[in-house]
Amino acid sequence: MTHLYPNLINGELVTTASSLDVVNPANEQVIGQVPACGAEELDRAVAAARAAFKTWSKTPVDDRRAVIRKMASAIEANFDELYRLLTSEQGKPHHQAQHEIGACAGVMNAQSTLTLEETINEDSAERLSRTRRVPVGVVAGIVPWNFPLLMAVQKIAPAILSGCTIVLKPSPFTPLTTLKFAELIKDVVPAGVVNIITGEDALGPMMTSHPDIDKITFTGSTATGKRIMEGASKDLKRITLELGGNDASIVLPDADVEKVAEQLFWSSFTNAGQICVAAKRVYIHEDIYDDLSKAIAEYAKTVKVGDGSEQGTGVGPIQNKKQFERVCELIQDAKDNGYKFLVGGDVDPSGSGYYVPITILDNPPEDARIVAEEQFGPVMPLMKFSTDDEVIARANNSDYGLAGAVWTKDTERGVKIAEQLETGTVWINEFLHLSPFAPFGGHKQSGFGAEYGIEGLKEFTYSQVITVKKDALV
Repeated sequence: MTHLYPNLINGELVTTASSLDVVNPANEQVIGQVPACGAEELDRAVAAARAAFKTWSKTPVDDRRAVIRKMASAIEANFDELYRLLTSEQGKPHHQAQHEIGACAGVMNAQSTLTLEETINEDSAERLSRTRRVPVGVVAGIVPWNFPLLMAVQKIAPAILSGCTIVLKPSPFTPLTTLKFAELIKDVVPAGVVNIITGEDALGPMMTSHPDIDKITFTGSTATGKRIMEGASKDLKRITLELGGNDASIVLPDADVEKVAEQLFWSSFTNAGQICVAAKRVYIHEDIYDDLSKAIAEYAKTVKVGDGSEQGTGVGPIQNKKQFERVCELIQDAKDNGYKFLVGGDVDPSGSGYYVPITILDNPPEDARIVAEEQFGPVMPLMKFSTDDEVIARANNSDYGLAGAVWTKDTERGVKIAEQLETGTVWINEFLHLSPFAPFGGHKQSGFGAEYGIEGLKEFTYSQVITVKKDALV
């Protein structure tokens, strides 16, 4: 019998009459079931969060920090079970799942150290004016399927550290690890402070429009982010949106071909390319294009595509059928247009599992769909460029602006290019590094607001200015 993973509402593990199946993308087998929550369960969770907010918002911040650290300890104590469950529902190889689970505990511990300081605006003979940060209230967190537990805890930790309470909705594709986490923290977090409920996509709009939710924090597609922004506008909910990206990597002619080839490969193909900040467009200077494209293609042939639970797997399946079909559509469009493939390009429709072979394209045009759109799969287009000004213009020619990277031995030149890229994050000679102490957010249609760091913590608060007129009534 398939295990049913309960939700967490007001400190209790609860189920519903109907449930949703969760499928392992490696073999399309049902591996668990979760409650199919609707308006009734959402109302209960929000009411619990609203009631808990009255006390939690006044709880000393050191006590809040202690709760967050206990939650991190629960993750560490159940590390093996969590990473194996994550692989089974998400598809990523075990070593990448281990990295995510470890990062969850690390992020929570790091975020628990953040402090929102009061600011003195004026301290004169006439008055004392100071700015303090006060919690927004009840937060709704909506989490995607590519990093389900990491995206959950990076919303939960700053929300409750600020004094807010939260109702979190995992993706219906990947809810199991998050619900196991809910079971582990049931007796760690005061009732109602953290509530985790599951449901189909319709549950998201219910949260967006709920009158007793004060803020939405969402990670996902730009299209969905726009709908959330529209829904939140009706009662001016605060929102943080971390949306899509079509991130460009720029490789300058002085880059070491042998050293950079493997790093560029993993900047695109980690988690089967299902990362918002993965390198989705790779621009290589014409002087080294032939050598580097060949080196990347040769390295790709050494990487095993398969079930993430099998030893030696480097790239797992696409997480769900809808995304699998989209990636296949983009590959087919490239084939229909006669673009050249260095590796891959042929998807085998037989057998079970949502597997797409590692696919690398050779210098497709800038207006190709595989270049202009975010593929979110194991597909890497390589393109030639000649000058810095040219590649900067091409990299910026996108509605997205999440992240990018520059690869060069000349870091001064790399920084000069980075400063001209219209993105929230730029790496030089590395990739996919996010710090819990540095803000992360997008420009243009990659969203707005920030996660991580003091700026991310402030997203869960209002500023309040208190001004005292000295000697006014004395």
